[in-house]
Amino acid sequence: MYVLHDTMFAMNTENTQNQLPETRTIAFLGLGLIGGSIAKAIRRFPRGYRLIAWNPHEDRVDAAITEGVIDKKLRSLTDPLLREADLIYLCAPVKKNSENLETVLPLIKDSAIITDIGSVKTDIHEAAARLGVEDRFVGGHPMAGSERTGYFASKELLLENAYYVITAGDNADEARVRRMAAFAAGIGAIPIRMDYREHDRIVAAVSHVPHVLAASLVHLVEDNDNPEHIMKTIAAGGFKDITRIASSSPQMWEEICMTNGDNITKFLDLFIRSLAQTRDTIRDRQAAAVTQFFAGARDYRDSFIEASSGPIKKVYALHIDIADEPGVIASVSTLLAVHTINIHNIGITHNREVERGALRIELESADDAQTARKILIQHGYSVC
Repeated sequence: MYVLHDTMFAMNTENTQNQLPETRTIAFLGLGLIGGSIAKAIRRFPRGYRLIAWNPHEDRVDAAITEGVIDKKLRSLTDPLLREADLIYLCAPVKKNSENLETVLPLIKDSAIITDIGSVKTDIHEAAARLGVEDRFVGGHPMAGSERTGYFASKELLLENAYYVITAGDNADEARVRRMAAFAAGIGAIPIRMDYREHDRIVAAVSHVPHVLAASLVHLVEDNDNPEHIMKTIAAGGFKDITRIASSSPQMWEEICMTNGDNITKFLDLFIRSLAQTRDTIRDRQAAAVTQFFAGARDYRDSFIEASSGPIKKVYALHIDIADEPGVIASVSTLLAVHTINIHNIGITHNREVERGALRIELESADDAQTARKILIQHGYSVC
């Protein structure tokens, strides 16, 4: 595994051989959160790309055309316009991408790059090998996302400074791999290359299993709450944060579990054994072991690199001490709106066992959070 630095692979470098063909027609087969965000990121740069797209829900492509993101709609997966594509993005759910690849293959020219954005790579790489296009296929997994799905949740900055995993099969064309890495860097992401089988093992631990655990925790509360739903009512912000990803698409996670089930179950088995050991130390009142359990987790967690994007989207939240007075929430939101700070979410913190501050606001980015903090402090608010 190695990082492909954008200083080496940036597409705007003069006289580089790593650029896409001059015609630069890019096709999106599926236009959801990631596909839409990639298309919007491309539109930030005046390089003359022509973007074409197909989506089973045509209104998404129609909206993208109205917004100036997409130039032309593909009427079907067999639209002859696909013959002009230099880069084909497979942006459907992971299992569907393999089917779509087989459908469109007769229309793909020999010089094109085929890629995908799925969070499981083995299935699509095996399909590319089976269909005889392993040399033309370069796998991709932008490590960014949201609990929200679909084109209307896409953002042009979603992939900025996010890792963009590049995977290649055993018979991959290295020139295409490097060109795809250059393209990922060109839209603001950080390309990182790894074996597709190792990718699936890694994301099972850092993304797929956490989603399973988040859903399990939600079910734990749901199944053990009392008739008055007190657990649900007083759930602290910490519980909501670690279970937020349980709001993701059930259909998407069904496909991920079905296509990466071996890796997921291996890590779940490891987690179950670890959890059982922790249960025993707590049950047996082994104070030193419990202390070491939390201290070790804290120290390792604190060593993580803070990044704006990843497989589990980071939350930028501020906590504000406010008086219980009419209009105070409106005053805070208006103050930030005047300074063009968009609030992603806002709410009263009723349970402050973990969180501080009476008002919790979530912002779209680290820059927004930093700016909002300064503005609020300047206007006399206490920000935690």
